[in-house]
Amino acid sequence: MAMGWNFPGIAPKFHPVFPAFPRCQNANLSMPTIVLPFDNSYARDLAGFYEPCQPAAVRSPVLLFFNRGLAEELGLGLAGQDDEALAAMFSGNALPVGAQPIAQAYAGHQFGQFNPQLGDGRALLIGEVVDRHGRRRDLAFKGSGRTPFSRRGDGKAAVGPMLREVLIGEAMQALGIPTTRALAVVSTGEPVFRERTLPGAILTRVAASHLRVGTFQFFAAHTSPEMVRQLADYAIARHYPELLEADNRYLAFLAAVAERQAALIAQWMHVGFIHGVMNTDNMGIPGETIDYGPCAFMEAYDPGAVFSSIDEMGRYAYGEQPGIARWNLARLAETLLPLIDADEGHAISLATEVIDAFPERYRHHWLARLRLKLGLRGQVPSLGQSSDSMDTALGESWLDLLHAQQVDFTLAWRRLADAAAGNEAPLRALFLGQPGLDRWLQRWRERCIAEDAAEDAGTEVNAARAEAMRRVNPWLIPRNHRVEEALAAASNEGDLGPFEQLLNALWRPFDEGPALARYAEPATGEFMAEFRTFCGT
Repeated sequence: MAMGWNFPGIAPKFHPVFPAFPRCQNANLSMPTIVLPFDNSYARDLAGFYEPCQPAAVRSPVLLFFNRGLAEELGLGLAGQDDEALAAMFSGNALPVGAQPIAQAYAGHQFGQFNPQLGDGRALLIGEVVDRHGRRRDLAFKGSGRTPFSRRGDGKAAVGPMLREVLIGEAMQALGIPTTRALAVVSTGEPVFRERTLPGAILTRVAASHLRVGTFQFFAAHTSPEMVRQLADYAIARHYPELLEADNRYLAFLAAVAERQAALIAQWMHVGFIHGVMNTDNMGIPGETIDYGPCAFMEAYDPGAVFSSIDEMGRYAYGEQPGIARWNLARLAETLLPLIDADEGHAISLATEVIDAFPERYRHHWLARLRLKLGLRGQVPSLGQSSDSMDTALGESWLDLLHAQQVDFTLAWRRLADAAAGNEAPLRALFLGQPGLDRWLQRWRERCIAEDAAEDAGTEVNAARAEAMRRVNPWLIPRNHRVEEALAAASNEGDLGPFEQLLNALWRPFDEGPALARYAEPATGEFMAEFRTFCGT
């Protein structure tokens, strides 16, 4: 994908100072009953980077989901609270003591077009806590009403999309992929009007932070480099403190963000995850997956797979994601140029080196995970560096084989582990024709034998390889038809049973067994041909 460099700036300066937004009109009058251990550094240290705002009171909140394990990890001390108190708190009707709700400002490139003013149009950062592992985490509402950044939106959210955030976020967590997570979902007892009337809900999302590439774009476009510097210094201190003493901390910051994104996108690709809306306001500075609106998991392998209803041109197709990540990082680089070097030409040269290095850093992470999925432990010393190209070619030819026969991506990897254990029948059942598979399996076995011989591996190597492969190749992913089934039951019938059962299955993606077999079944071709996802706004 072309980089589209547009130095020296992302856009003309729209305003010389932080623009004045309409004040928040929401009212919240309930007395707080719960105290949380807030330490709100963003509100404290970045005055002028947000607008204070209160969540809108809702009619009759009911707790639909509460992540007790996450609450314990966060050290919130909520074990003794009943559902009614939790619903009041997580709806915003009775904010906890110490909450300091703010709407964060950000901009963003949406499908390649720069929008200078986005911001938290239906979200509020309620505050920050330091969890039991010493990590600072944001607690934020989504769907809590209008803010100064809502433009013409209602600031609300519906039950289905908010429960979708739970399912996909928790699945990603169980798969070991950095992600924001859902702490709670509360139904509001009020309607939300979209294509049809839907039941309203509010999500409480937990994130390492909600800093985005688009946050930097907003202040680069609207204010001075000094405000961008202030934002960058905050981001470095919070997420990359090892860079505080770097010779050029802002260049090092760009490289560190790029490295985390390279690792993250490689993980997405190896589970068939398609984000669906990789706008710059959805690329998080901490390196977590954020925003599970029009996302989906690929079934039959196809690099061009697109399911988002708003991605009509396939900009964010599965196979385009590494290139889009690089493009987004170039947009971040543009905002940092005045900080990287006073000489604009030199700053561009330094930033370009970082962006141009991204494809190789992505390939490094992709190859490392590929080897794990293939049951390989690393390079073969006798082959030297050439084993990198050999293993890359082996992985790419496997994917070509899956694509040619439209084989289910998840099951193909899982059944390859069976083949490693000596049982090829489940794998062969996925393929219509065998010659191509036979040739590839022969190459794969030769590669495994070369590694085992170099390491003088024992007789139990095949069983060990198969078990290692099963630990990295999931049996269960959020199959799109099962997700839609669960959300429809919750939204249309008020039945949370299918949602809860699916969630329990997704918490154990590597555990294969008959009790959960229905969640491993691919959707029909007819379903996938018509399947579309939506952003939920």
